[in-house]
Amino acid sequence: MKIKKGDEVKVVKGKDKGKTGKIDKVFPKEDKIVIANVNLYKRHLKARSETEPSEIVTLTKPLPEENVQLICPKCHKPTRVGYKLLKGSKVRICRKCGKEI
Repeated sequence: MKIKKGDEVKVVKGKDKGKTGKIDKVFPKEDKIVIANVNLYKRHLKARSETEPSEIVTLTKPLPEENVQLICPKCHKPTRVGYKLLKGSKVRICRKCGKEI
């Protein structure tokens, strides 16, 4: 997975196309990510007891990784992620400007 927690991303597919945000959680086995205030759904919860009221809760559901693009911190454009080997370590690079992420 080329995207990590804390990266700034832009949604390029789906109902929230065009929105940007930081990644909160990553699920590498499922290739899904959770972004704050993106892909929100409402869930109706029934009252469990007489003292506890029923309510409508807003949930953030995971998005597929292929629906987002990383925003490069240097050139501030949505880009694909590449890799470069520098002295035995693997470094992520921006495909547009070529700088290290």
